[in-house]
Amino acid sequence: MKSPDKFTLSRRSLLKAGAATASVPALAGQAAAAAPAPAPGGSTSLPVTMSVNGKTQRLVLDTRTTLLDALREHLHLTGTKKGCDHGQCGACTVMVDDRRINSCLTLAAMHEGARVTTIEGLGQPGKLHPMQAAFVKHDGYQCGYCTPGQICSAVGVLQEIEQGIPSHVSGDLGARPLLSAAELRERMSGNLCRCGAYSNIVEAITEVAGIKA
Repeated sequence: MKSPDKFTLSRRSLLKAGAATASVPALAGQAAAAAPAPAPGGSTSLPVTMSVNGKTQRLVLDTRTTLLDALREHLHLTGTKKGCDHGQCGACTVMVDDRRINSCLTLAAMHEGARVTTIEGLGQPGKLHPMQAAFVKHDGYQCGYCTPGQICSAVGVLQEIEQGIPSHVSGDLGARPLLSAAELRERMSGNLCRCGAYSNIVEAITEVAGIKA
């Protein structure tokens, strides 16, 4: 019978080694449980100050918070709608520094010091913005879910044309864009209306622009 060499373990030693190994995950779990949770407003939060509808708003937001969620969930401005949340429907359109954007595609933290205008900031009951009044007059909505984004986008479209910004259907990129139905349809193509009120929407915008479609 051979005598055990230095690499041979007895049954007792093997059981002790197994018990010691098994205790390591348990101790690690206890240490993790005992570790304090990150304090609110830690490294994942950031103070953000912006002007929303003419009023200064100071927020502390998770850096992953979209502008859309900041408006709806933190400032309770629910006129701006969450449709697809992928920038494909335009229901979340707002004005940032006088330019229309999809608020679901941008982080609130990116707009420190910006001027944000939502549908609530364009007009109020009894004192509607001309575009809001035109949508009512021409029945530019049915269910109304996309309407806030449509109106904000329409206001932005007329500003873009006024500033001479061309679109894909502009015949001469160096000339002032024409106030035509084709221009309006192209520029509004990012705002979807499942109810199909497109012709009425164009009529509303053309009235505000002072042209005929």
